[in-house]
Amino acid sequence: MRTMWMFAFLVLPLLGIAYISWHLWTLIPLPAAWRWTIIGLLIGSFLLMFCNLGRVIDQMPLPLARLCYDVGNSSIFIMLYLVIFFLVCDLGRLVRLVPREWLYQNYYTTSALAVALFLVFLYGNIHYYNKAREELTLETSKPLARPLKLVLASDLHLGYHNPRKELARWVDMINGEHPDLVLIAGDVIDMSMRPLIEERMAEEFQRIEAPVYACLGNHEYYSGEPQAQQFFREARINLLRDTSVVVGDLCIIGRDDRTNMRRKPVAQLVQESALPKESGLYSILLDHQPYNLEKTEEAGIDFQFSGHTHYGQVWPISWITDAIYECAFGPHQRGNTRYYVSSGLGIWGGKFRIGTRSEYVVATIKNKDK
Repeated sequence: MRTMWMFAFLVLPLLGIAYISWHLWTLIPLPAAWRWTIIGLLIGSFLLMFCNLGRVIDQMPLPLARLCYDVGNSSIFIMLYLVIFFLVCDLGRLVRLVPREWLYQNYYTTSALAVALFLVFLYGNIHYYNKAREELTLETSKPLARPLKLVLASDLHLGYHNPRKELARWVDMINGEHPDLVLIAGDVIDMSMRPLIEERMAEEFQRIEAPVYACLGNHEYYSGEPQAQQFFREARINLLRDTSVVVGDLCIIGRDDRTNMRRKPVAQLVQESALPKESGLYSILLDHQPYNLEKTEEAGIDFQFSGHTHYGQVWPISWITDAIYECAFGPHQRGNTRYYVSSGLGIWGGKFRIGTRSEYVVATIKNKDK
């Protein structure tokens, strides 16, 4: 399985680059020097992604590191849409719907493609900054002293592309809801601790006017799990790592990320929590990756909140996440257990949302109407 994923991550993008480069070479009606320049810039942008993943940018000045991150990781999505465009054109040629002349030294096709890409990714960038507010009502027959208001978020991915200024805007949005609790389902950190430390982002979390509880995500491991835990402490985020806490009428259980192959099963976490002793508590499970949802149902959890999928970030990757997960996005239910899988407040890579959205959830837990 690991070999297959490595092949998909490394080889397929290289094949995509070769496929795109050949088509651009034959399509663009410019002298060879200009065509080489355009293709070289495309390949160079793609190679920047490996600098980002290899943490080379950690050695660069912060503004330059941000530029390299944005250009390198955005190129992945631009490449995806170029591959889709040329595949559709090639299929059109096979069935004689697309004339050969459209793809060879054609000024009109080149111009239309450039304008279409610009408009699609401009929309995707604007749409990313427009955070959706999702309301969720959770009714229970378990006793509550009063209705509780929670803000739920996941996948902030703070780092080079989501700086402190952006986090400050999110904190203002959260405080504007006046919640009783804030729950974060992992991936607070993107890939590197450096921008969080240099910008002192922990101070922004300290402005949140409600207790904050979170579980780890896979990116906390990528960034360095011990450093991530230190950041959580400085930010006054209560980290639940295979542990639980009772807050009023709620029992909140935070599961370690799936990256840790030795994390505890949900059933064991329930047994070690206050639930067997205080059956009247409403239970919430924070589990970053929404796999094996049946285990949560079998353990008798009332509500699970997850993230991780980003719902693919851009269409048509959302089709892939739908195929992988029982629930890749939105509300879900199995038996008496409710779920919500968030597409994330922040984002990894390029700041584009096409066919998906960036969101936070405002959940109200209340007693069922008698």
